[in-house]
Amino acid sequence: MSNYIITYDVGTTGIKTCLFDIKDTIELKASSTEGYNLYVVGGGGAEQDPAEWWNAMCVTTKRIFDKSHVKPEDILGISFCSQMQGLVLVDKDGEPVRRAMSYMDQRAREEIKKGMAYGLQIAGANIFKLLKSLYYTGAVSASVKDPVWKYKWVEAHEPEVFAKVHKWLDVKDFLIGKCTSRLCVTEDSAFGTLMLDIRTRKWSIPICKMLGVNPAHLPEIISSTDCVGGLTAKAAKELGLKEGTKVFGGGGDASLIGVGAGSTALGDTHIYSGTSGWIGTVVDKSMVDTSAMIASIVGAQPGKFTYFAEMETSGKCLEWVKNHLALDEIGIYLEKKHITEDMERKYTSLYDYMTDVARTAQAGSGGVIFTPWLHGNRCPFEDPMSRGMFFNISLETGKTELIRAVLEGVCFHKRWMLEAESRKARTSEVVRFVGGGALSDFTSQLLSDIIGRPVETVANPQNVGAVGAAAVVAVGLGIISSLDNLKDYIPAVKRFTPNPEYKAVYDRNFEVFKALYKSNKANFALLNK
Repeated sequence: MSNYIITYDVGTTGIKTCLFDIKDTIELKASSTEGYNLYVVGGGGAEQDPAEWWNAMCVTTKRIFDKSHVKPEDILGISFCSQMQGLVLVDKDGEPVRRAMSYMDQRAREEIKKGMAYGLQIAGANIFKLLKSLYYTGAVSASVKDPVWKYKWVEAHEPEVFAKVHKWLDVKDFLIGKCTSRLCVTEDSAFGTLMLDIRTRKWSIPICKMLGVNPAHLPEIISSTDCVGGLTAKAAKELGLKEGTKVFGGGGDASLIGVGAGSTALGDTHIYSGTSGWIGTVVDKSMVDTSAMIASIVGAQPGKFTYFAEMETSGKCLEWVKNHLALDEIGIYLEKKHITEDMERKYTSLYDYMTDVARTAQAGSGGVIFTPWLHGNRCPFEDPMSRGMFFNISLETGKTELIRAVLEGVCFHKRWMLEAESRKARTSEVVRFVGGGALSDFTSQLLSDIIGRPVETVANPQNVGAVGAAAVVAVGLGIISSLDNLKDYIPAVKRFTPNPEYKAVYDRNFEVFKALYKSNKANFALLNK
């Protein structure tokens, strides 16, 4: 018997809508993608239009029925996996009062200074407020990109808009509201505000008061596997689904990508490489390392946390290489032909070609090192001013070495985060690697070589967020008993083991990689104020 579920993976630049059938495994039957805008505004702002999210959701839902024999009435439930720590302020009708502020937005520098970064400090936070935050929430709003400072920015700079605010939602929770007319957030979204009391799983009123947040703006909190309600007639018509179709809470990408990777047992570690990247390890208690900006986050699994270390730009670095190195659009060639037009080579994308080219360079890229901090960094250091660089270029350095150095640099940073996590948590010997980066066998092997551990990949690793959202629905419907045993439904399809031949060169380059930030911190601050 088929169990059809639709999930929406709401990313930074587009949505991917997936149709799954859940039996012995979670099988992808059809998918469709649609992009939308990221509006970069002055002062470090990054915004999105929620209407564009909804339109993309409607368009892609209708497309998947054109690609399959499944009918709208066959769908048992829908859910979401989405970008997190956005700020969607809505009125009493659930409509946005302004464009949403992305997790990438870093305009609130003055707000964080006034609210947290003053007096005696540890890790950029006032020591008294830090200790109070850790006591209640297990984390602290010490980053300019944390949503509370965006909230305070709107309050300070757009008072007329702020006066219209009824509720503060995250990205997927806004879309759930569009589907059901119910304004709520899942526990992981609530934790993302850094105002959730991790013991009671309710809003922490002392932290709200400390940060100057109106508790009336905070919606009810539900679990990821909860059924929020049924699709309204209006939403069902716009989506092309049946009225009353069950809508489940779902989760953010940081919560559900680990679930979709099958890394749900205590101690399981996964590494994600998409636009951004992170390391996540399942733990049974709240823990924090303020020196490395790592903290346990509340996820989709009751009674468990994910010890979470994040980097801002991961796969985005390879996109930068594609646009600014590989394409070579400076007009000095006699003939131009896109590599994907060469059918004999059978490259499906420029990314495939770049990784194949990188394979031909020596391990260590001839001593060239790339730092992947193209939009600042969070872990193991918080510095929005840090930037990327190529270090140690010589006359012998060519694009091949530069491309490989970018891939190695991203992996070096993941090793840095993994080692920082391992100081406090027992990370797994075998790591699951997911996200678009895991589509490449070369990158998967490179990661294994650099971190020195076996690496496993799963089928369709770029869709694991959507798989995690499908698993949440399956548990909510009783199709799967628990999120704790998902490896049975999400088996590994490939395994990569470290090549000892490259250990010495990668260990050497890694030590230089770590030293580059310390050596250039003041220069970054001088150039990027």
